[in-house]
Amino acid sequence: MPVTPGMRGEASMTVDQAHTASALGSGNVPTLGTPAVVTLLERAAVNAVRRGLEEGQETVGTLINIRHLSPTAIGKHVRAQAIVTGVEGRTITFEVSATDPSGKIAEGTHERVIVNREQFIWKAASRGI
Repeated sequence: MPVTPGMRGEASMTVDQAHTASALGSGNVPTLGTPAVVTLLERAAVNAVRRGLEEGQETVGTLINIRHLSPTAIGKHVRAQAIVTGVEGRTITFEVSATDPSGKIAEGTHERVIVNREQFIWKAASRGI
């Protein structure tokens, strides 16, 4: 089954100290940090397309554009959703959003590219320092 528009994926987490802006260096508040939101949204996108990839393929993130709308406290459950909105060659676009028990906390778009996993790892290693 190839990757097609309409495919959906989810990911969820309970916010703990390690997910806070203070811990991640993205601010000095003990609430869910934007880097943790991005990670959760990417995980939902990966889950959306996993069943559409061939053996040896993986997706890598190339673009994310989100608005972090509301703070989420430690101990709250957060759920992210990603919906494939387009596929052009190896590039996949998604609509992404995240909610906590009080409502929507983030929304935006995300782009991932299908790569050959082994070739991608080799390319990264061959770049050197």
